[in-house]
Amino acid sequence: MSVKKYVSMTRPDHWVKNVFMLPGTAVALIEVDLPLAEVIYPLVIGFVSLCLVASSNYVINEVLDAKFDKYHPIKKYRPAVNQRISLKVAYLEYAGLLVAGILLGYVGVNFLFALALVLLAVCGFFYNVKPFRMKDRVYIDVIFESFNNVIRLLLGWFVVSMTFIPPFSLIISFWAAGAFLMATKRYAEYREIGDPVRAGLYRRSFKYYNERTLLMSSFFYAINFAFFFGLFLYKYRIEYILLYPVFAWLFTWYLFIAMQPNSAAQNPHKLLKEKILMLLLACTVVGLFILTFLDIPVMQVLLKNYYITMGGSGK
Repeated sequence: MSVKKYVSMTRPDHWVKNVFMLPGTAVALIEVDLPLAEVIYPLVIGFVSLCLVASSNYVINEVLDAKFDKYHPIKKYRPAVNQRISLKVAYLEYAGLLVAGILLGYVGVNFLFALALVLLAVCGFFYNVKPFRMKDRVYIDVIFESFNNVIRLLLGWFVVSMTFIPPFSLIISFWAAGAFLMATKRYAEYREIGDPVRAGLYRRSFKYYNERTLLMSSFFYAINFAFFFGLFLYKYRIEYILLYPVFAWLFTWYLFIAMQPNSAAQNPHKLLKEKILMLLLACTVVGLFILTFLDIPVMQVLLKNYYITMGGSGK
């Protein structure tokens, strides 16, 4: 038995998505007065446990999607598609990763963190398993899958806090960001296949999508992210507004990548080779942590002056 093909099913190249856990931790530190040194250990353990549970979802996804992936120009080479795996071993791998990840999260972080991991696994089940298979339902596939982004936010939050939940505006903006990424990925996949009939055989929802509707939906999600994240900045942490140019460039560049032939947007491991995208992502993560602890009084003054102006004009 080749171990390599079972390892490939866990898709470690997709773990880059789990960096969306970090903003949850950064924002929670605004509400909870906790030294950063005390956060590092549970954050690392939490990240590892998240990767394990996410990989369990990837394994079950690959097994159940094998008969559809054969119509995809890249995914048709996966081990499960070519029937080069034992289903019994694959299901044991799925269960082992899931249990190990949840237990590690419970022991290394806390109960709420482990509960959020269970929620991630449940979402993976409903997304992949019949008769639910949310991934086959037009628009619902993106809406539902994007809740994983919210769960990552909660996981990062629970590393620090067990008494609060993130602001609603932040939850919605995180969902919208995930929906943008997912809709853009669908757009890249649809373009790459280049045949509506074959695309429908690969992914049932593609029978109802086209390039225009996918592009329009990604724009809709991006607008929602901008609105709700702006609302969050205004109410909770005005310093984050300094990152807005980076966010705008990040979204725009990801869409640019999705429009390229053989786009990296549909292959997360290729995103690691996109130097500009990785630089923007690194700037975002570093910037969030810095601005979490860095108060800029002049921005507060400007905000107060806005209140005064509005108050004066309303009398």
